[in-house]
Amino acid sequence: MKASTRTVCSVVFLLALGSLTASARAPEVTIDLAARAMTPGELVVVTLTFATEPSSVQVGMFNHTTRAFDTGAGTWKALVGIDLDQKPGAYALSIDARVGSATIHHAHSFAVARKTFPTRTLDVSPDFVNPPASVAARIAREAELVRDAYAHSAPERLWQAPFTRPVPQAANSRFGQRSVFNGQERNRHSGTDFASPEGTPIHAPNTGRVVVADNLFFSGNTVILDHGLGVFSMLAHLSRIDVHAGDMAPVGSVIGLVGATGRVTGAHLHWALRVSGARVDSMGALALLGGPATVTGAVLPTTDEAMKSRPPRSHAIRQAVINAPPAAPVAEARRRN
Repeated sequence: MKASTRTVCSVVFLLALGSLTASARAPEVTIDLAARAMTPGELVVVTLTFATEPSSVQVGMFNHTTRAFDTGAGTWKALVGIDLDQKPGAYALSIDARVGSATIHHAHSFAVARKTFPTRTLDVSPDFVNPPASVAARIAREAELVRDAYAHSAPERLWQAPFTRPVPQAANSRFGQRSVFNGQERNRHSGTDFASPEGTPIHAPNTGRVVVADNLFFSGNTVILDHGLGVFSMLAHLSRIDVHAGDMAPVGSVIGLVGATGRVTGAHLHWALRVSGARVDSMGALALLGGPATVTGAVLPTTDEAMKSRPPRSHAIRQAVINAPPAAPVAEARRRN
């Protein structure tokens, strides 16, 4: 089902400020969490609107702290992810904002719902299911390379435009599927596959710095882009890599060609998104942060312009207005299509 046709639930409620380090009355803050669903594998866009402009804002979820970015007019945003393996239950969202001489601290509880993922069965070369001992050192070295890349993101947002599809073809494999290779169960599929013919140009889904551009055992020819603030795109199984580590890849620029390298059954593009350490569905980024532009090189509006101009499928999950002194929460739920 396409993101634009999803049913979206909204919960709106009022609550009070958690605490202040100064005795002054807290500036009013509006919190909005937007997601396709509060389930494992989903991107969450946190929007904070302040009556008084803060100088810095940090948002914490799932033991990860993310720096929010200023989008103007007292509004700040942060991207966080609900990891593919996140267990259902109650969790806390924390906000730390420096406003004038006061530091606002707030913790708000939210729930992650259970999600069931399907299973896919694939036949591949036996060496990609149970690799021989001769490649064990290579696999370990490459795993460390990828972990190190994900651990060091630029401290600022490197993108301004909406996220775009890296190839024009349709997705043919769902995010989160449990993979069974040659009858043996392996990890969940942490990306989206696109049914693109070999040689199809692959475009950067958004501006980012190339942190990996190499041939890896499982993912074949692979490019990892750091979009900044803990957001990464992995594009895998390429037939050709057209960028180098350290390059800045503008949104829409060609980073390589679709191929069938690594553990594959045929030519396709694998696009995986990491957000603050969480594996999230890249199609969620298109639903929440995408715009009308395609990979054809059209003029792109900024991400914030695209979000303001989109129809009322805003995917808002919950909104809160915070002010002191503390008051009892009031909840109102509504459903819209």
